[in-house]
Amino acid sequence: MFRLWVRIIKDSRLVKDTVIEDASEDTRTHKIFNGLDAACVEFDLCKPIWLDSTVADFKRLSKARFTADNFIEPIDFDYMEIQVLEEDFL
Repeated sequence: MFRLWVRIIKDSRLVKDTVIEDASEDTRTHKIFNGLDAACVEFDLCKPIWLDSTVADFKRLSKARFTADNFIEPIDFDYMEIQVLEEDFL
C-alpha cells in the first residue's frame, strides 16, 4: 500500500491534512502525482508547480513543500507539504 500525507500549514499550525492511499499497480511517480491531485481536489486548490528545488527535496527526503512560489493562484496559508508515509517494495 502506498500512502501519501498531505498537510497545509499556516502560522506554524496544521490547518488541514489528509492521507491518500493508493493500492494500484502504477509507478511511484504516478502514485505521487495522483495523490497530490486528489488532495488538491479535496482542499479545493489548484495543482502546484514542481520547481527544481521541490523535486530535489522530494528525491532526497521523500518530502516536499509547496510555497506561494509553486502556485499560480494566491494561497491563504504558508505552505503545503507532502510526505510519503508508506511504500510497497517488491
